[in-house]
Amino acid sequence: MDNRTNTIAGWTLAACGIALGLSIVGGMAFHSERPEKPGYAIEGVEAEGGAGGAAAEVPIATLLPTADVAKGAEVFKKCAACHTVTQGGANGIGPNLYGTLGEGIGQGKGGFAFSDALKGVGGNWDFDKMNAWLTSPRKFAPGTKMTFAGLGNPQDRANVIAYLNSQGSNLPLPAAPAAGAAAAKPDAKAPEGKDSVTNTDAVNNLGNTGTPASGAPSVDPNAAKEGAKAGK
Repeated sequence: MDNRTNTIAGWTLAACGIALGLSIVGGMAFHSERPEKPGYAIEGVEAEGGAGGAAAEVPIATLLPTADVAKGAEVFKKCAACHTVTQGGANGIGPNLYGTLGEGIGQGKGGFAFSDALKGVGGNWDFDKMNAWLTSPRKFAPGTKMTFAGLGNPQDRANVIAYLNSQGSNLPLPAAPAAGAAAAKPDAKAPEGKDSVTNTDAVNNLGNTGTPASGAPSVDPNAAKEGAKAGK
């Protein structure tokens, strides 16, 4: 009896071992990982690395009218290690930023040594350029000495820009673009099947625009009959 029990126990342990081994092998063979490129779009899942998954950029002009200067001052604390913003403030690792909006890009600031990359951008600091700069300094001016990675939150950027504008610039805010406004196209074509002048069915205008075929009467047959009746 003991031998039979031992045999059954041995076979049971062997079966468990085989099942465990098959489970491990199966897990290795069918290990599930997210593919580098999904075979179909999955709603709500962004592509890794941000490629193709970025949301449409919000124009800064739509955010500035409701920007909060006080919140911008809080966000600006991230910049305070390198920049002062008070009137007459000294340059540090970065230039003093008092009155920056409206000034030439990479110019002035008490002779601060701007990088050639930033000086080469040209133009003046406006709201759009400042937004692009704060989004990614390295993309705005490739080769810049600025090591700050940028602010990814559009509302944070709007708040900081409003704060900077309040520090010696005070430029009028840009008008917010009208929501959903579409410019009319003067060269728009009439819908298919419609006459381009009257916008009526082209089929209904064939009698007015068609050229008589060779040998066809040059006048309306009905008109000819009416003329014949009048001559009698």
